[in-house]
Amino acid sequence: MLRKMNDKQRSRIKRKIHIRKRISGTPACPRMTVSRSNRSLSVQVIDDVAGRTLVSASTLEKELSAIKPNKDGAAKLGDTIGKRLIEKQIKTVVFDRNGYLYHGVIKALADGARAAGVVF
Repeated sequence: MLRKMNDKQRSRIKRKIHIRKRISGTPACPRMTVSRSNRSLSVQVIDDVAGRTLVSASTLEKELSAIKPNKDGAAKLGDTIGKRLIEKQIKTVVFDRNGYLYHGVIKALADGARAAGVVF
């Protein structure tokens, strides 16, 4: 799998594997993972013990389709996922950046979720 990737993709996958060795979501403190592409952003809050998604938000959803995958859109998506988490009485999560570097869009999404009241 790693042979067919370019260096940038290979580095991200290696970072992702290294991070996931240490991070795991529990029912008390689930894992919030981010996935991004040039067209969309997606966030899932996962309970790894039960193996199920608790809350999710994506720019592919009908009501969030106007959000662009840039810093401003990421902040709005972070605010949306934060509000959905607060509705489910989940206040603390573990942030899994999925191998992406913590700046730009990923940082804006995390800051948006923190602004909504989620602690990580």
